Amino acid sequence: MIASLLALAAVVLLTAADQITKLLVMKHFTVGESHHVIGGLLDFTYVQNRGAAFGMLSSQRWFFMLITVVIMAAVVYGWFKGYFHHITGRIAAVLIVAGGLGNMIDRVRLGYVVDFIDVSPLFSFAVFNVADCCVTVGAGLLMVFILFFLDEQKLRFENPFTRWLSSQKTGKD
Repeated sequence: MIASLLALAAVVLLTAADQITKLLVMKHFTVGESHHVIGGLLDFTYVQNRGAAFGMLSSQRWFFMLITVVIMAAVVYGWFKGYFHHITGRIAAVLIVAGGLGNMIDRVRLGYVVDFIDVSPLFSFAVFNVADCCVTVGAGLLMVFILFFLDEQKLRFENPFTRWLSSQKTGKD
């Protein structure tokens, strides 16, 4: 119970951090405007992203919203089923949900996602935001969790057909 309350608080705080930074960028920048933060390493550049990473699948807002809801629902389901028994899995779940929620709020409220973190001076990379950082780090931690800490015995995805076949072999109905 305490772990769930702490997770909820972390999701709220991370989502708030994402939304506050986006509001500050929208208030103080015009679209396309860029400011150097750390010369040659980091710029803040206001971009309105109507697609996914690198603007892929632009104008597929409902598709992204549906995928986000499905992924967040699966993570929350996994949390309450006890699949994230290790701290790595729990942190991954919190980050994925917070990041998904942060970008979902933008898509619902604005019709696009506000991006502003630009590391292009150092790397040729897309402009992103705090929610994207959460999702990316969360996905990486989820991979670590699955590879090293997942208790496969806790994952029992039985479908009725498999159960019926098992009962036929043992003679039980």
